[in-house]
Parts: sequence; structure tokens; C-alpha cells
Amino acid sequence: MRKSVFVISKMDCPSEERIIRMKLDNMTSIKHLDFNIPERILTINHEGEADEILEKLIPLNFGASLKESITVDANTHFDENSSEETKVLKILLFINGFMFLAEFMLGIYAESMGLVSDSLDMLADASVYVISLLAVGKSIESKKKSASVNGYFQIILGIGILVETLRRFIYGSDPEPRYMIAVSVVALAANIYCLYLLSRHKERGVHMKASYICSSTDVMANTGVIAAGILVILTSSRIPDLIIGLIIVGIVMRGARAILKIAE
Repeated sequence: MRKSVFVISKMDCPSEERIIRMKLDNMTSIKHLDFNIPERILTINHEGEADEILEKLIPLNFGASLKESITVDANTHFDENSSEETKVLKILLFINGFMFLAEFMLGIYAESMGLVSDSLDMLADASVYVISLLAVGKSIESKKKSASVNGYFQIILGIGILVETLRRFIYGSDPEPRYMIAVSVVALAANIYCLYLLSRHKERGVHMKASYICSSTDVMANTGVIAAGILVILTSSRIPDLIIGLIIVGIVMRGARAILKIAE
């Protein structure tokens, strides 16, 4: 058996981890995957050559490269995630799904592209968890189909929000900053609660630590929308709301394109 270490320079969150897992799912030569997302390292115990795995990783455009590949004991034991950790991740899925619906509907009502775009970010996080959970026990083709539907759904939503944001740049809009701030405060509280749940597990492995880091990034996005709301009040301009909306849409669209790579 061989142990190969890959550098994945654009692997930032558990979303990329799940995309990689699904991409490599049909490789029977792979015995174990160990993700170190904070260090952007993927260690794989496998049979055969590392180049075959690298050929699968490169099309994802996550900046994959082979660092080293060595021979190891074929009887190596691998620990798996505990059921308690799985339960925490399911709670995170529920929170992200609920906040997507809340932010999307209230974002439309408040005419805030910042809120609508942030809801799409919540959807992106939640949907990757859904793919991972629903695909358990299913065939490889079923997993690829689920990934494809999810990726196209995110892109369609992203394009719609992008077009609407550009339309508001040209024809104007009237975002309600107090709704932006209030809803984002609730989203911020939800993500802080996610951090609290993860804080009890983040030292158990890089997977949970990476989830903690990803939720920290979501907190930053929520804070960005709050800041945009404050700037809308201070400047009486819609521009801060539209700019934060464009930034978040760009991040989500990048993730959606990566998901579609799985279905190829």
C-alpha cells in the first residue's frame, strides 16, 4: 500500500472536502482519505499509482499537486468520524437550510441583494451536506446525478441574483438597511452557535477543525452584510448593499462550478 500526500492549494472549507470525496468515490484502490483543510493537505492511503488519483483531482481546479508518495504497512488501521460528530454536522445542515430560507425571503422583502446573496451562501453550505448525506449507500451514478442537479441549481440561482444585482446598479434600488442589519444579526447568532457546537469537537480531527474555520468565515460574511447595512444608512446609497451581494455571489458560483466537475 502507498501513502500519498497531495497539496490542495484552494481547499478552504468542508465543501471542497465533500466535492473531493465524491470525485474519488469510484476509485476502489483508495482505502482512506485524511483531510487537513487548515494546512490544505490531503493524505490518501491507496493501492496503485498516485498519478491516477492526481488525474482525478486536477479537473476540480482546486490547485492539486502531489507532494510525496511512500510505501506503508498494508495493515494500517484507520479511525472514522464518531456518530457524535455526525450528529453535530447534521445540526449544522439544519441551521444552514433554515437560515437560507429566512434570509432569502426577508432579503427579497427588504430589497437587499446582500441578504439574498448571503442566503445563497447558506444554501451552498447546506446543499453540499445534503449531497453527502443522501448519497450514502447509493450508486456512483446516483451520487453524480445529485451533484449535477445541485450544481446547476446553485448556478441558476447565482445567475438570477447576479442579473438582478446588475439591474439594480443600472435602474436603482431602495434596500432597507435596518432589515439588513436585523436579519444578519440573527444569521450571525446562528453561525456563532455553530461555532459553539464545533468548539467541543474541533480538536478531534482536522475535519471538525475545518468545519470550525468554515463557520468562522460565514461569521465574517454576516458581519460584512451588517457593515453594508450601516454604510447604506450613513451614505444613503444602495452601492454598499450591491457590492457585498456581488462578492458573495462570486464565492458561491465558484463552489457551484466545482460541484459540477464531479458529474463529468
